[in-house]
Amino acid sequence: MNEALKNVSDFREVLRHRRSIRHFSDQPVASSLIEEVVRCAATAPSGANKQPWRFVCVKDPVLKKKIRMAAEVEEREFYESRATDQWKVDLAPLGTDADKSFLEAAPWLVVVFKLVKGDDGGNVYYADESVGIATGMLLAAAQVAGLATLTHTPSPMKFLEEVLDRPPNERAYMLIPMGWPAIDGHIPVAALCKKPLTEVMVKL
Repeated sequence: MNEALKNVSDFREVLRHRRSIRHFSDQPVASSLIEEVVRCAATAPSGANKQPWRFVCVKDPVLKKKIRMAAEVEEREFYESRATDQWKVDLAPLGTDADKSFLEAAPWLVVVFKLVKGDDGGNVYYADESVGIATGMLLAAAQVAGLATLTHTPSPMKFLEEVLDRPPNERAYMLIPMGWPAIDGHIPVAALCKKPLTEVMVKL
């Protein structure tokens, strides 16, 4: 096996163990580690190199509680009135519900924001695609560091802009609890299934 193939295979092995975690240890995570994870994400490519992202890293327990309370309001409405029957069927094996206690339990909440205009008022390009790539790189970096993550997308997410007092050119994109996984954390079996290469890759 040549060196290039070995390097990417080793990286895949790290990523293969990535899971969406809802049970976090109360062990602190150093701010310097979170900063390094964000530095990795910020190396992502972007439209016209405008880098239309902001990573707001929340450690303050008061803010985390506010975020949890607002998120649970949206989630209760989602499960009670907005989610279709089929959506609920698809979510059932994963055991998700309106309880978002992990938003307080995780040592850090990394809230990813998309810039719709630059801080100087200038244009940004392909912001959704660019921020999506950067978020993927954030998750990969966290996994390399041994940190557990969860991609949480309450809808709508405007409350995050209000709670975190963000400027008008920022739109909430994703809410990512981050920390060390709890030793006794449970991952639903359905969450462990990944499609084989034959279903996700086409060679022509």
